[in-house]
Amino acid sequence: MPFIAGADPCSNAGMDLVLAQLERAFKQLGTLIARRVQELESGGAPQPIDRLVPELDGRFLGALLDLESLSAEETVVLLAALAPELSPHVFDESIAAALQNPADHPRIGGVRGRDSRTFLPTGEAALFLCGARTVAERFRIAKLFSEEHAFARRRVLHLEPPPKGELFLAGRVVLTEEALDRVTHDKRRRPRMGPEFPAERLETTLDWEDLVLDEATLQKVRELEAWIRHGRTLLDDWGLGRRMRPGYRALFFGPPGTGKTLTASLLGKQTGRDVYRIDLALVVSKFIGETEKNLARVFARAEDKDWLLFFDEADALFGKRTQVRDAHDRYANQEVAYLLQRVESFSGLVILASNFRSNIDDAFLRRFQSVIHFPKPSIEERQRLWAKLLPAKAALADDVNLKLLCHRHELTGANIANVVQYACLQALTRGESTLRLADIQVGIDREYQKEGKVA
Repeated sequence: MPFIAGADPCSNAGMDLVLAQLERAFKQLGTLIARRVQELESGGAPQPIDRLVPELDGRFLGALLDLESLSAEETVVLLAALAPELSPHVFDESIAAALQNPADHPRIGGVRGRDSRTFLPTGEAALFLCGARTVAERFRIAKLFSEEHAFARRRVLHLEPPPKGELFLAGRVVLTEEALDRVTHDKRRRPRMGPEFPAERLETTLDWEDLVLDEATLQKVRELEAWIRHGRTLLDDWGLGRRMRPGYRALFFGPPGTGKTLTASLLGKQTGRDVYRIDLALVVSKFIGETEKNLARVFARAEDKDWLLFFDEADALFGKRTQVRDAHDRYANQEVAYLLQRVESFSGLVILASNFRSNIDDAFLRRFQSVIHFPKPSIEERQRLWAKLLPAKAALADDVNLKLLCHRHELTGANIANVVQYACLQALTRGESTLRLADIQVGIDREYQKEGKVA
């Protein structure tokens, strides 16, 4: 059954097609494993893959993973990486069925799972499946695990570092979670926030139309959205990755309540990416080296994903380095230096948010592709915010002049939302739907008081 180009794999019919193709592919992989074992026992020279399994076709796998046409060797290596997750017994059953005499064949490669006890393919197992015996053949197949190959660039699979003292190709062939999710069209397995992953996923029910920003800020946000959508194509397909640092770094700065967090949430929502806000309470530690370890876990988990990492109140982590007066200052500066290096090497998008641009270390600012100011809304923007935030079921009292309120009070979007909520609750308590000026004014006074100001 050939792969049907253009079929929607997320539909029931499309998913049935994918499952049928995978079943067929793993049967062919089992056939190839058995015939390679037979070659070992007979002492015969390895035959080309297309002679042993002539119907092997990797076009559908390539299409699922957005890869170019796969060679026979690439198809076999990819199936071997998928096998532990989708067909975990294909190696053991095929090897057992083909062996005529019990024997240990080191050339087959592979290791045993610690708990599952199933066969886990290694680089040597990949060489065995591809029939690589000569130095030239081994060298050619080993290139499938290089950083320059599409498997690595597209974050499909990689070769795990081998145990200490072992050969390079003794490392396991590991499929990324992202690639598995794309093949199976399963929902992404999202991590839970906790000590091992100190970040929470940001979500919003709002859309771009609900975001009120000045034109200059919105234009820069749109540029950031363009990188999220097309950055991989720019770096990989257009070749700029050879000349530019991986990933993208942006700073959002401005007063609280001006839309920094909402903008990050909307960037993820509109581009289909998960946004994770780093919980500084779980990251920052008074113990030397612990902050770096906590951040390393976040970056390691996010490295092969298309996540957006959002550091709110980033001053706590990325603040200016200080003059060294004691050991504490020295370690604090080392911490900032580590963060600089780690953020710079991250291949995804990192957004730092701060109330003041001047609070961020200059070394970070020099490496940001985008520095976006979120100013307090203008009078016109405040009018738009009031209009968007007032519920349709509520009516304003006759003495409420929104235009006058917008001229008198420089409120942010968050301030206005709080005022509207307070006034609405007061109206509901009275059993009416009219928002009174007195309640609105009390709500405004409360917002000023929180900020230590006088209305």
